[in-house]
Amino acid sequence: MSKADDIFISMCSDIIEHGTTTEGQKVRPHWPDGTPAYTIKRFGVCNRYDLREEFPAITLRRTALKSAMDEVLWIYQRKSNNIHDLKPHIWDEWADETGSIGKAYGYQVAQVSHYPEGDFDQMDRVLFDLRVNPYSRRIMTNLYNFADLSEMHLYPCAYNAIYNVTQEPGDDKPTLNMLLVQRSQDVLAANNWNVCQYAILLMMVAQVSNMHAGELVHMISDAHIYDRHVPIIKELISRPTYPAPVVRLNPDVTDFYDFTTDDLIVENYQHGPQVKDIPIAI
Repeated sequence: MSKADDIFISMCSDIIEHGTTTEGQKVRPHWPDGTPAYTIKRFGVCNRYDLREEFPAITLRRTALKSAMDEVLWIYQRKSNNIHDLKPHIWDEWADETGSIGKAYGYQVAQVSHYPEGDFDQMDRVLFDLRVNPYSRRIMTNLYNFADLSEMHLYPCAYNAIYNVTQEPGDDKPTLNMLLVQRSQDVLAANNWNVCQYAILLMMVAQVSNMHAGELVHMISDAHIYDRHVPIIKELISRPTYPAPVVRLNPDVTDFYDFTTDDLIVENYQHGPQVKDIPIAI
């Protein structure tokens, strides 16, 4: 199995066997029929994925890697908060009549701050610091802006990406690592999607910074399985697994803003059947 399969199966089993339930409590999410959407959850889950060993895609089912990349480009490259700029339809439920999801995600990345070196938005500052001051401990993006929360149609879930550079003796160039902080995660619908998209983001930023892509550390405050997802998860984690796919980027791209989903190369991705018609809590 891929190492991501092992991590996913272990996490799901732990949530089901040792998690706490929100059943009977006041909860915001609900099912389309109006029924409260309760969860089984674990607090403070931390998973580590080393991209130098393999790409962290699960094989229990297929993760749509190019679609995951498109969303991460939508946020950090196109810096958009409009679903008309995004191919997957994952945010349609939260968009208004113009397609906007409010002052969320890409809107926050695009906000410019003034520095002695010049004016930078969040992503441009990351790229600048990795080029001129890579061992800084201040290289990050943060999408959780309290001043704008009331104008976001959905609060950001994965909101804080912290970049950290290491260099082992004998390495030909530095290694770029990322710590991803997530306040809340629907494990069935979003776990491997988020893992893969931030792994791809790490790979892109490392490539244009002339670094190796290293560890992705994923911290989830509230890792939960919805009540209607439990039987789906139990079936999913009982499936056969396969070796991890080979995932790489077009090596000719040297500017972060030149990447497209065509630059993602996926080889030997064996996987189980897709899980169809997953009910999504809103």
